[in-house]
Amino acid sequence: MQDDLLRNSFGGLKAFFAVAREGSFTRAGARLGLSQTAVSHAVSGLEKTVGVRLLARNSRRVLPTEAGERLLLTVAPQFEEIDAELAALSELRDSPTGTIRITASGYAIRTALAPKLKKFLPMYPGIKVELSANSAFTDIAAEQFDAGVRLGEAVAQDMIAVRISPDVRFSAVATKHYFANRPIPKKPEDLMLHNCINLRLPTYGGVWVWEFGKGDRLVNVRVDGQLIYNSIYDCRDAAVAGLGLAYVPEDLAQPYVKAGHLVSVLEDWCPYWSGHHLYYPSRRQPSGAMALLIAALRHED
Repeated sequence: MQDDLLRNSFGGLKAFFAVAREGSFTRAGARLGLSQTAVSHAVSGLEKTVGVRLLARNSRRVLPTEAGERLLLTVAPQFEEIDAELAALSELRDSPTGTIRITASGYAIRTALAPKLKKFLPMYPGIKVELSANSAFTDIAAEQFDAGVRLGEAVAQDMIAVRISPDVRFSAVATKHYFANRPIPKKPEDLMLHNCINLRLPTYGGVWVWEFGKGDRLVNVRVDGQLIYNSIYDCRDAAVAGLGLAYVPEDLAQPYVKAGHLVSVLEDWCPYWSGHHLYYPSRRQPSGAMALLIAALRHED
């Protein structure tokens, strides 16, 4: 395999320069980590390619011919620059660099990305990650993002999706004080009688429709209320303040439920949804930095 690799012009040049400087095929082989035969074949292949002898061999030493001297004078400095640049590229492989731009919801950034980035970034100081908090279904190609994050696997056909979080469950919550003069809902349709805290999605400016499921039955409810936010955290905080009933990720509400500040309702109607997925164009080969980030973010069951 070494012989095949060195028969090309680049390998032949490398062998020729080593022999010319060492004055010996044996010493050149030791310098390159190759056998004497492999070096000799490489130089012979180069001489055959250019059509002239480059080395003169005698019993004591191997010396460059006039053509060889010309090659040393004109090509060797450029070859050394190429060799140095290739070595630098090899170092980039071991220490990748670059900026990765990702669009994701604030919730995804805090729960699915930030905890793993805390471990990832110190390992690769040359990599920068730019996070843009946005709940819209962003066209990442048009907006020049490298990737996006959204719940579920519903991504465009020309995208590759990688799961980066466990399944997510939402909870319908409000304070005990809120329910003091209102009936506790038993089914999703009962929410129509409540003061619900809505979430407006940037995509098309629409208000999020609350999604419930029980067995094979799925129910979407377009609720109404006095408050509309564009942040799921604000919706949670408004519910804690007693301003209405919110539908938020369970992990955001659970600490308040355990502390007695919130009451969870419709629990048998709150299914688990497929977790956060990182998506990026299938036609784009991930950079070395991007490939490392994907591996670090990938969720393992």
